[in-house]
Amino acid sequence: MDVLLNNKELEKLYTTGKSKKLKLPEPVIEKFLATIQKIDSAISIYDLWKDSALKFEKLKGTDNGYSLRLTGKYRLEMKIEWKDESNTIGKFYLEEISNHYGD
Repeated sequence: MDVLLNNKELEKLYTTGKSKKLKLPEPVIEKFLATIQKIDSAISIYDLWKDSALKFEKLKGTDNGYSLRLTGKYRLEMKIEWKDESNTIGKFYLEEISNHYGD
C-alpha cells in the first residue's frame, strides 16, 4: 500500500517526531508512526482488517473516507484511492489525527 501525507503538520510529525501545531501525547505519536508502518507493509486491506486493535472503519457520509484507531481517544483519518475494482489495494492519503469520543 502507498502512504501519502496530505497534511503538512502530519508530515512534520512523521519526519521529526514533533509538531508545534499538533499537541499530542507521546503514546499517540508512537502509535501514529507504528500505524504508518503497518499501512505501508500491508499487502491488501485485509491485513489492516485482521488487526482488530486498528478498528479500521469507513467514515459515515463520505465516499472514500476511513479511520484507524491510534488510541481510545485518537483516530487517524484518511482517504483511500482504490487501485483495483475489488477495493483491496489503494493509496492512503493521511488527512488528520482527530480527537475521538473514546471507547
